[in-house]
Amino acid sequence: MKSKKALIFGITGQDGSYLAEFLLKKNYVIHGVKRRSSSANTERIDHIFDSINFKSKNFFIHYGDITDSSSTLGLINKIKPDEIYNLAAQSHVRVSFDIPEYTANSTALGSLRILEAIKNLNLSDTKYYQASSSEMFGKQTKGKSQNEKTPFHPMSIYGVSKVFSYHTTIYYREAFGIFACNGILFNHESPRRGPTFVTKKIVQALVRIKLKKQLTLSLGNLYAVRDWGHAKDYVESMWKILQYKKPDDWVIATNEEMTVKEFINICAKKLDIKLIWKNKGIKEIGIDKNTNKIIIKIDKKYFRPGEVDYLKGNYYKAKKLLKWSPKYKSNDLINDMIKYELDLHE
Repeated sequence: MKSKKALIFGITGQDGSYLAEFLLKKNYVIHGVKRRSSSANTERIDHIFDSINFKSKNFFIHYGDITDSSSTLGLINKIKPDEIYNLAAQSHVRVSFDIPEYTANSTALGSLRILEAIKNLNLSDTKYYQASSSEMFGKQTKGKSQNEKTPFHPMSIYGVSKVFSYHTTIYYREAFGIFACNGILFNHESPRRGPTFVTKKIVQALVRIKLKKQLTLSLGNLYAVRDWGHAKDYVESMWKILQYKKPDDWVIATNEEMTVKEFINICAKKLDIKLIWKNKGIKEIGIDKNTNKIIIKIDKKYFRPGEVDYLKGNYYKAKKLLKWSPKYKSNDLINDMIKYELDLHE
């Protein structure tokens, strides 16, 4: 049987690397798109892609950018993929407040460029996956989980841009018959998470503090509630979404909630750091009982102009129809992330 071709925008990111691994095991030919930069930025895929001799027969990297219509159209026309996964974006919520125009250009208009290319090239058999986000839900009522019918109330340009892409995907599906799907993925982490994302930042810092290589960790809102899963589980859902009999939109989550502070406490306990919390608000601090030193501080620069206090996903639809459920528990995820950081320092 002929191998399917998958085109992955955002191949060098956390999700792109895990998705490439997953699809290679299913005998796909992978075409990944990366932006040109002075550094290679292929660390997450170097173990599966020959970036020295470029002799891979089932994994190819192309230069491109979803902010560039001509390169996007050209790549899709050249490859004519069976499946397109749009994982590319300016993906950091806090940064979207600083560079809103670029965030909208890549995160919102990027999806439009891809879908317009599929339409104009008449690729009727090509399936499209849009990486939508729980940040689209934004401001929500505490205690109530979000599903496919929950109204959106984004609180960042990133969230607003993802809502644009979400509805653009539905529009091209309904207006032009494209097999276009949204995966509304809640927070998903891994050892490959970027260092500015809060889970990675916490794990990395606490390991370094434990090893006496860092003094303090500065954070923002300790009481934000999130639904954290493992990226390995979530990339499987992306593939399952495109294999379903008809295009649709899906919430992918764990239906478990945890505050940032609870995440810190679990990590600290696993590292045998005895944390004592003192004070409230901006003056709250975390003290290492063993050394009596302040190791966690709150810095107002890490608070968002528009806070999102509560996100928890209900993945019942995916469980029932896609037969998808998360295999990794939050405890497994944290163990995986801590082990990776500890191994780096051996």
